[in-house]
Amino acid sequence: MASLIPLANVDADMIEQVLDRAFGPDRHARTAYRIREGTQWLEPLSFAALDDGEMLVGTIQAWPVALTDREGRPHPMLMIGPVAVLPEHQGEGYGKALMAATLGLLAPEGSLPQVLIGDEPYYGQWDFSARYTGGWRCPGPWDPGRLLARCSNPAILPPEGMLGPWLAA
Repeated sequence: MASLIPLANVDADMIEQVLDRAFGPDRHARTAYRIREGTQWLEPLSFAALDDGEMLVGTIQAWPVALTDREGRPHPMLMIGPVAVLPEHQGEGYGKALMAATLGLLAPEGSLPQVLIGDEPYYGQWDFSARYTGGWRCPGPWDPGRLLARCSNPAILPPEGMLGPWLAA
């Protein structure tokens, strides 16, 4: 039976191998890496998926990021992803299970807004949308239609700003 375990229980090299297989060795050049640069993934919200043979087939990470508004005020958020599943196991439900595990730990009311870069038709099933991110910018190239946010009270989201790491002062 497939299972989820804390990502912190997985060897870092194995995590990197899954990420390379899922996104390619050039993945570090992606804008998402710039957004979370200098931060560490949040252990309580990050998981690994194991197949029936207890082999690592997928991972999910959550990161502390912030949207800095026009006045220079950071608005803390959680960046979800990467959601990585080995190509030969995609479509088997591992990605959905990983998303459910991470998002299930976030209270619908009162949790930080969540952001990710991905396909709205897929991530929309968890209420992620590009509806509120049209005025947001990222450090590097990005497709505005793939910058998605989820928030129980969208009125708190700044209409404009630069997304980047949330670094403790």
